[in-house]
Order: sequence, then structure tokens, then C-alpha cells
Amino acid sequence: MEQFLTAEFWIAVGQIIMIDIVLGGDNAVVIALACRKLPDAQRTKGILWGTAGAIVLRIVLIFFALTLLAIPYLKLVGAALLVWIGVKLLMPDEDGGHAHIEGSDKLWAAVKTVIVADLVMSVDNVIAIAGAAEAAGGDNEMPLVIFGLLVSIPIIVWGSQLVLKMMDRFPVIITIGAMLLGWIAGTMALGDPAVQGLIAQTDAMKYTCGIAGALVVLALGKWAAARSRDSESAT
Repeated sequence: MEQFLTAEFWIAVGQIIMIDIVLGGDNAVVIALACRKLPDAQRTKGILWGTAGAIVLRIVLIFFALTLLAIPYLKLVGAALLVWIGVKLLMPDEDGGHAHIEGSDKLWAAVKTVIVADLVMSVDNVIAIAGAAEAAGGDNEMPLVIFGLLVSIPIIVWGSQLVLKMMDRFPVIITIGAMLLGWIAGTMALGDPAVQGLIAQTDAMKYTCGIAGALVVLALGKWAAARSRDSESAT
């Protein structure tokens, strides 16, 4: 129980919730689309069962991700992927790509659609959450993952409209989320087994790498967004 009283635990929980809110907005859209043809009496069941299945599947994926992060160089690959995801967050919005999500008038068909779609869309969430949980260290990783997901997914599913409106009204939320991914990428790269023998694993170095990762994502994101706008205006 002591682990639930540490500052590191609650900081990591906050990071997981922020990651899921910033990266998980599409999940609420998928659930709505998959369940839209269900009778009213079954719609809530479809949402609940689909969300529960998605949570269980994501916990399993994160468990394997945490195990794989112990392999040399994989954290470096994960860090690079997180930087790319963070930069992509700062790019101008494109089509959401939800047109292929088919609704169903059968409960379990809709639930299956939700789970499969969430699996396809969860790579970024899984890597980011695994990085945030792993950075907390100790035996906190899976309790962190489970607790963070249990808190954040209901926020997304039932508060998705509020979350999306807040993001539209306060774009700085997206920027903060992207920089958080950069922070996690920096600390994840520092913790790679291939790097640990080369660089001192001190708190100061951890904060330095985290800040550097956040600033890299911000700089690359702003540059990529500017280039995208320039190319659109040229056409």
C-alpha cells in the first residue's frame, strides 16, 4: 500500500490520464459509431462491454510492452516513436479515418467492433503509458497502468464531448500533451539498457533528457505544422 502514497506514483497516474485524454479522443468516437445502430435498450450495454473489453486488452498489451522494454535498444525505438506521435499531435488536423467503422444492430458484433478498433488504435497509447509507468520504477508498474486506465477511460467515454470541446477551446492542452510524450521519450531513451552503461542515471540527467525530449517535440511539431500550412497555401 505504501506505493500508493508516493509522489512518483501519483505523478505517473497524472501522466497516464493526460496521455489517454490527449491520445484517446478517437476511442469515444469509435464506440459511438460502433454502437449507433443498436436499439436504445442495448446501447449502454454495448458501450460498457466494449469499453471493458478494450480496457482488458490494453492492460494485456501494456504488460507485454513493459516486458519488452527490458530488451536493449527497444526503449530507443519506443522513444523515437513517441517523438513522432508527439510531433503528429501538433500537425494540422486531417480526416479522422473513422468512415470504415461499421455500426451493427447486434450487441456482440458492436462490442467486437469496439475492441478490434481499439486494438488497432492503441499502439501510441500503449507505448506512452508503458513509458510513463516504467519511469515510476519499482513494483508500481501494473498497479499504475490499471489504476490510470480505470480513471481515464470513463473520462473519455462519458466526458468525451467536454474533453474535445476543451481541446478545441484551449489548444494548449494538445501542446502540453505532445510535450509530455517528448518528456517520456527522453526519459525512456535514458533508461534503455544499451545506454545505462554510457550515461549516468541521475535525477538531474533524467530531468535534462525529459526537458530535451519535450523541447524537441515542440520544435519539430511547430516546424512540421508550418511546412504543412505552407504546402497547403501553395496548392
